Amino acid sequence: MTTTLIPVLCAIVAAAVAIGLTPLASMFARRVGAVDQPSGRRIHTKPTPRLGGLAIMGAVLVPSLYYMPADPEARALIAGAVLVGALGAVDDIFGLDPIVKLAGQVACAAVPVAAGLTIDHITLPVLGAFNLGDMQYPVTILWFVAIVNMINFIDGMDGLAAGVAGLAALNFAILAASLNRADPAILAAAIAGACMGFLVFNFHPARVFMGDTGSMFLGFVIAGVAVNGVVKSAATVALLGPLLVLAIPILDTSFVIMRRIKNRQPVYLADRSHFHHRFFSIGWGQRKTVLAMYGWCALLGILALVIRFVPYRTRSGGWSLPGALTVGFFIALSLAAAVYLIYILEILKWRSTPVVKIVRDRATSRASGDRVA
Repeated sequence: MTTTLIPVLCAIVAAAVAIGLTPLASMFARRVGAVDQPSGRRIHTKPTPRLGGLAIMGAVLVPSLYYMPADPEARALIAGAVLVGALGAVDDIFGLDPIVKLAGQVACAAVPVAAGLTIDHITLPVLGAFNLGDMQYPVTILWFVAIVNMINFIDGMDGLAAGVAGLAALNFAILAASLNRADPAILAAAIAGACMGFLVFNFHPARVFMGDTGSMFLGFVIAGVAVNGVVKSAATVALLGPLLVLAIPILDTSFVIMRRIKNRQPVYLADRSHFHHRFFSIGWGQRKTVLAMYGWCALLGILALVIRFVPYRTRSGGWSLPGALTVGFFIALSLAAAVYLIYILEILKWRSTPVVKIVRDRATSRASGDRVA
């Protein structure tokens, strides 16, 4: 009952609360001047309020605080998430120096870590579990800060961060419920519902943005449910599951940081090198780009669920042919999708370069002149 019906109910309640609170958060954002103005790096073309994350926070907190038991780790996770959301709200309204924001994220991450929510061991497929000892504390803080910033980094297109976070939360809710971990299942389901409700106003054309308030809050809670719901278990999917579910934000952030380091730029410097910016630059619209990213995330999430639920090993330790073929099929499908999207971004990106555009315009003009003559 706790790990099945209650998470579903939490998702429904969170979606309804998000739909009710988002217009209020939008009005509040306009009143305090937290409005995102169009600029050279940004895709949107009109001023848009950016405190929608307050509605997401409220939508997650209402059902989860009611249904979750008084577990110290879960309560500390919520406390840290509220603090990091407040930090994001201050940044949305006044603007914060990146170093100050990073220090605040570390301090917020220390709240659940101090309550015992840590990655104390890592379970690797075939190899088994490895205890981290005292390293569990810095590793867990790094995990929280990394996921917070990864979700923040992909929040650059209408509906992208909310959809990706919602899909990730849905996967974590299913995985946590299957492992009989009620608290993270409830919290993850509430996140998924809140994101779906927020998308009513945030999908293209967006009427409100979540801002750092929402992206940092979502990243923090997702990082926590990944640890408490999956990583701390002894299941095969303990480490692989979160890495697959969060693969797109992880890959996007990794590529962007490597590019900035290569170009000798600060890693926190905003630019247009994210996956969604690059899709947009080759002519994909916002909806097409976001739906493609959703599909990629969903496929990797399905792969994580297949690894969890499809028995590909027999009790004697051998391989189960039907299960192994099923897992292999989804691995091949995920790799094919990745190769296709990388092909689109890296091989076909020449179509959007200024030089090619000039050549193409000249050729068109020349052809038009020939026809007139």
